[in-house]
Amino acid sequence: MKKLIPLVMVAGFSSPAFADITHKMTSSFQLTTNAAATQVERIGSTYTASGSGVTMDVGGGNSADNLVGGLGTLSSGVGQGSIATATQTSAGGAFSFSQSFIQGDVIETTAPAVGAVSDYSSQVSTGVGSGTGTGTVTSAHAVTAVGGGSGTSSIGQFVTELNIN
Repeated sequence: MKKLIPLVMVAGFSSPAFADITHKMTSSFQLTTNAAATQVERIGSTYTASGSGVTMDVGGGNSADNLVGGLGTLSSGVGQGSIATATQTSAGGAFSFSQSFIQGDVIETTAPAVGAVSDYSSQVSTGVGSGTGTGTVTSAHAVTAVGGGSGTSSIGQFVTELNIN
């Protein structure tokens, strides 16, 4: 019996547990310097007129073609024509008249310079970034990201991953 006890003890501990362990550490930086850019949006002109008990006239009659054609073309954002006039059709009678004109942007033939104001209604201009950001990682895994000036972005990260299978 005494010989059997050590054999049972060795057999019970003969297969130790094994596991695959993977440990990964990664540091990364994203350093960005903006390029100069200008983005514009042009709005068009709109004109509406309505009425009852009146005749509308823009230089030559009351047809829709005369109303629209009477506005002329835009030059530097200013219309060269005229808008409608209304004349009551019967004295003392009921009438209504309304008109609306939204002056659109002139069509530019050259692109605006960065930072310059053009004839467009909506404009966003971004200047070029100055300098370049920096990033450092120490042996203690400390991550430092420093911007490089206006128009720059510096992002740093440290990721540690432990897998036990």
